[in-house]
Amino acid sequence: MPETPRHIEISVAAQVLLLIWGERVEREYSVSTAKNGVGERRDSGCTPRGRHVVAEKIGAGCVENTVFVGRRESGEVYRRGMRERFPERDWILTRILRLSGREPGVNQGGKVDTYARYIYIHGAPDELEMGSPGSAGCIRMRNRDVIELFDLVDIGAAVLIKE
Repeated sequence: MPETPRHIEISVAAQVLLLIWGERVEREYSVSTAKNGVGERRDSGCTPRGRHVVAEKIGAGCVENTVFVGRRESGEVYRRGMRERFPERDWILTRILRLSGREPGVNQGGKVDTYARYIYIHGAPDELEMGSPGSAGCIRMRNRDVIELFDLVDIGAAVLIKE
């Protein structure tokens, strides 16, 4: 996949996602990475570090708060109170940017493969706190922010996740 002019940098320490064009920061978003910290191993519940790429964009044109299960629209639209009624669900909402690792043995291949781990940048319930770790491994964003980001990046956009 060719890299595109815009790229993304995610700081786990700062819980911030930057959208960058060349050397200029175009946008800055508060995010929530994994509550288990950083790590690349399958089933770790951690956010993987290193160089990645946006491999898939899922949800174009869906209404805000569309619920995804297995990367498919579930037919539901998230509303306040659903989290309390279904506390076991990991809410993936609005848009999905599916990531693929670019570093063999680090975040690509075997038990460390970001793509096979289903690591995304995705929307989350608006009542969830951003700016502190809380996800099951993915990078959560506010729904309006993930819509904006989704519209600004292309498949192939580079993504760097750093501590």
